[in-house]
Amino acid sequence: MSSVTITDIEAAADRLEPAAIVQRTPVERSRSLSERCGADVRLKMEHLQRTGSFKTRGAYNAISRAVDGSGKGDGGDDESRDRESAVERVVAASAGNHAQGVALAASGAGIDATIVMPESAPAAKIEATRGYGAEVVLRGNAFPEAMAHAQTLTDDPGTRFVHAFDDPDVVAGQGTLGLEVLDQVPGADTVLVPVGGGGLAGGVATAVKARSPETRVVGVQTEGASTLSESLAAGELVTREEPDTIADGIATGGLSDLTFGLLKEHLDEVVVVSDDDVASAILLLLERAKQMVEGAGATAAAALLDDGAVDELDLAGETVVPLLCGGNIDVTTLKEVVTHALVDRDQLIELSVRIDDTPGTMGEITTLIGGERANIRTVRHERSRPDLPVGDADLVFEVETNGPAHVDRVLNAVREAGYEVTWTTQET
Repeated sequence: MSSVTITDIEAAADRLEPAAIVQRTPVERSRSLSERCGADVRLKMEHLQRTGSFKTRGAYNAISRAVDGSGKGDGGDDESRDRESAVERVVAASAGNHAQGVALAASGAGIDATIVMPESAPAAKIEATRGYGAEVVLRGNAFPEAMAHAQTLTDDPGTRFVHAFDDPDVVAGQGTLGLEVLDQVPGADTVLVPVGGGGLAGGVATAVKARSPETRVVGVQTEGASTLSESLAAGELVTREEPDTIADGIATGGLSDLTFGLLKEHLDEVVVVSDDDVASAILLLLERAKQMVEGAGATAAAALLDDGAVDELDLAGETVVPLLCGGNIDVTTLKEVVTHALVDRDQLIELSVRIDDTPGTMGEITTLIGGERANIRTVRHERSRPDLPVGDADLVFEVETNGPAHVDRVLNAVREAGYEVTWTTQET
């Protein structure tokens, strides 16, 4: 079975260096995350790649090798090299970021690209992929279905299938990010890497351990897509037909033999975070670091907001590098994530006020809330619930606040005016 070595990754780095298609992305210190976990946190801004993701690295390495006939393909034998030397078209399956990387790399190589994406893929990623010149085919509700269909489109001998992670050339390309991190942060103690199919984590872990064995490499997954931790526990590959996470970029449903082997050999630890942590990380990075990242891009940073993960990793005093690997978040998803995070921080609340259903009452209550400088986003009357006494109603307000202390002032103002009020979004 093909694998990936530091030699492969170094060769990929040499191949990428003169190509303007892949950028050297910056590293910035995060004061907020540093204070949060007692470490020196350096954010690797890989979401600032032209396609908004690290995926361009692996796609470019694989496609450039296929076009010049030197790619490993299914093992690097003579037959596969002869077949790949005539590559005129590439096919891939992706939830979005790999799609854009393949589309851009194929365009640069002057060949066609067909990308199969799940119907649930964010609209922004679909349109961006088309914008880079690829034909996009939507199939299935999740990545595994898109993958199955894509593999039926590769019968033409002039077609090369570019797998998102089960491809040594792709993994080697992704591993160049590990070399770049060590060059920019030579004293890194811990590198946090999101894990989906394992291409990025496998490549980065291979590179880091070869160049800096004392640097710890930690994989981070979400609870709804934790196939790596489950596979390690079972001692064999575990898959999920329909992974459930807001981090759609790592919702691959499982790893491959290639990436699982690399991670078992080179990865030090795995931690699992919640979607709530990911949403909080997206908002923190937007507010404090002024960086907009997607769910998968925020997954590594989310580990620094999870108290259990921070305790488990014992990061105090270390130099820690979370990889912000993707920034392709669509507006709808961003709105949902921000709303969820604001509710979690008590900055967006729902209040239910029981009233006598008489004219002027709603105006009085809105004046009370506004008097505390809270902003009412929506209000609705509930009159038809079976538990309401005749003549009563509930006014349900969606209110923006500055946080828990502000909420208390709003509640007290309404109660002191003689109304029964319930904070319906408060955690119990």
